Amino acid sequence: MEYLKGLNEAQKEAVLHTGGPLLIVAGAGAGKTKTITHRIVHLISTGVAPSSILAVTFTNKAAGEMRDRVAGLLQGMGSFSGYPVIATFHSLGVRILREFALNAGLERSFSIWDRDDSTKVIKRALVARGMENRFTARQMLGRISREKGNGVALAEYVDTVSSSFEQAVVDIWEEYEKARQAEGALDFDDLLLQTLMLLKKDPIILKRLQERWRHLTIDEYQDTNKAQFEIARLLAGDTPNICAVGDMDQCIYTWRNADIKYLMTFEKSFPGTKVVILEENYRSTQTILTAANNIISKNNNRYDKRLVTRNPVGEAITLFAGETERDEAFFVAREARGLLGSGVRASEIAVLFRENFQSRTLEEAFIAGGVPYRVLGTRFFERAEVKDALSYLRVALNPRSVTDFVRAAGSPARGIGKTTLDRVVSGKESELSSAARAKLASFRGKLTAIRQAIETRTASDSVRFTLKESGLEDSLRESEEGLERLNNIYELVAHAVRYDALRPREGIERLLEDAALMSDQDQLEEKKEAVSLMTVHASKGLEFDAVFVTGLEQGLFPSERESDTDRDPEEERRLAYVAFTRARHFLFLTFAGTRTRYGSREHTYPSAFLNDIDTRLTKYADDHAAYEPIIR
Repeated sequence: MEYLKGLNEAQKEAVLHTGGPLLIVAGAGAGKTKTITHRIVHLISTGVAPSSILAVTFTNKAAGEMRDRVAGLLQGMGSFSGYPVIATFHSLGVRILREFALNAGLERSFSIWDRDDSTKVIKRALVARGMENRFTARQMLGRISREKGNGVALAEYVDTVSSSFEQAVVDIWEEYEKARQAEGALDFDDLLLQTLMLLKKDPIILKRLQERWRHLTIDEYQDTNKAQFEIARLLAGDTPNICAVGDMDQCIYTWRNADIKYLMTFEKSFPGTKVVILEENYRSTQTILTAANNIISKNNNRYDKRLVTRNPVGEAITLFAGETERDEAFFVAREARGLLGSGVRASEIAVLFRENFQSRTLEEAFIAGGVPYRVLGTRFFERAEVKDALSYLRVALNPRSVTDFVRAAGSPARGIGKTTLDRVVSGKESELSSAARAKLASFRGKLTAIRQAIETRTASDSVRFTLKESGLEDSLRESEEGLERLNNIYELVAHAVRYDALRPREGIERLLEDAALMSDQDQLEEKKEAVSLMTVHASKGLEFDAVFVTGLEQGLFPSERESDTDRDPEEERRLAYVAFTRARHFLFLTFAGTRTRYGSREHTYPSAFLNDIDTRLTKYADDHAAYEPIIR
């Protein structure tokens, strides 16, 4: 069996386990994706039908990589009918809810609201209830999201209210639900909650899916919330062939409702579980791994494991102490430029920070030094012109989507003003003038033509037709700035080509689904040669030759914000562990003596994490001219 070659003993043990529950505790860089994909191939080689295998992970990027690896391994192994289903939890929810829309009380063409859409609706709800001066949209949306992530619907939450704040949440949630249902839309959390509710209430559908997917693999299991855990448990059934893959040391999303307990109690949830621990790291030098082990070993809520490697001991970890955040930023830019000069590619360098505000000073230093960089988090699908084009596609498929109707009607301008749209939305269209009604009729005619294109053409042809029919293409040609934006929507056409193999309509549905569910990592342009600036959270799952971890100061990293009182106290240490283990060869740890935060300059103290690292692993930077800007 060729696919077993190159596996270490622990990986091979996991791959060869084909029946009953399996827990793979996979340390950072320990080849978990390789283990998962080789295990899937092994299942197929033993006679398991590919279509009866379901693998779930957390990002489109990870799912795509897994699909490619499985397809590559299956080549040359004979003919197989079909492929495993490899999806994210949210895209799995979309798949199930579209297939069983009638049973779930939905229309198959439901829209998916992104965070921006949800925030706008919550803001309107706050105004409608006269609460805009008491609560923020972020506060309300966060609480509603938390409840949905715990598998709690509005009807259940109402029965638990015990405070004035919780009653306010009910009031806003009710307004939010009315708007969502009126527009035939689901938000991210609904994709999980509605799926869970469907599986719970309809045993026939549940049984059908259990029989369809007899082998279930859940990647990044440490990041599951209650709704995701319940979906996995239900799909696994009474005789669970379920494989969970995760690392409690990399659980860094409790603020998104991830709960480490589902990984820690997996053996109790699924009796008879076989546990395999992957400790051999293939990514980093031993020096980096030892430092990471120093940090994480102080946590208690974990499986005891220590990463080891056959890689070289490697370079000492470089420490830099700047007087200010500006000194720190210019040091990072200077060292990055030095790495580029030594042959390290820009795309293999990452600068990590705990909070987004830190990026501004770093960007100034990179601009001054002429070092190419990109800030991860500027998403292609969030650009205004791209969202305009997507709104036409969404409202053409779902005419009930008021949010998309309003956006599309105003872009480009076609004489349909706010007053007209307000009357349309409030059901008073009969009060409009004949001229206004004529403009609306013309606009709706365009949406009908776009819908016909979606039903009959490939995805890329449908997008191309939409740009022309909507008037977006012509309107953007009218200025130099518009021409730059036009290139972005042409890029949308190029992106749509990957869905052309699907049937008409299905291709656009998948395009819209993927656009709504994109994560920060999914937006990383692999081909662009630039240093990546990102939060530590966004770096999860990525790796680089050289990594700078900045702002290692008490109160910043580890964070000590008052709003973090409900968070797992061990999470900051896990976050540092994730940051360190992104690096293959070079690791730089930086901090400043003073930093401007919230408009005032504060004296800082080095992070306690730095004291945990064996001093034999580190060296201080040669800081001659450390406080001199690269360019005066």
